[in-house]
Amino acid sequence: MTPTHVSLLLGLVCLVAGWQVIRIPKSAIEMAVGPSLMPALIVAGLSIVSLLYGVSAYRGLQADDASDLERVALPGSTSRFLFLLGAAIIFIGLVNLVGFIPSATLCGVSIARAFEARINLKSFLICGAIVIFFWFLFSKILGIGLGPALTLP
Repeated sequence: MTPTHVSLLLGLVCLVAGWQVIRIPKSAIEMAVGPSLMPALIVAGLSIVSLLYGVSAYRGLQADDASDLERVALPGSTSRFLFLLGAAIIFIGLVNLVGFIPSATLCGVSIARAFEARINLKSFLICGAIVIFFWFLFSKILGIGLGPALTLP
């Protein structure tokens, strides 16, 4: 697939996502932030990025790495993939047992490890701070139910 084909596919995905956002039913109660606000903002942002990518692909500014026969995967690609897969499994498996914040923090540390970050206290503190910020933003400020922050036995 050429970058132009990829940009067309991304545009199609954005159209389908926009159609799905339009189909989200309106809330029965009057709320300042409706259930379709965040999905609409995400789809709008992805659509803008997709459009910019399409324009640059049309101008020939995007590299087509698939046609380079000498290009091979970097060493450790299997372990990086396993850390990404493990991050999803950790989050899904632990969110009901220990709560959102610990499971999402472990998920974030696994994702950071997949991108060659060390697993240390700094990784846990950074991921934990990001998770706590977004949990408060979505759960407390926007009123979106992410579940309990911590589940104590």
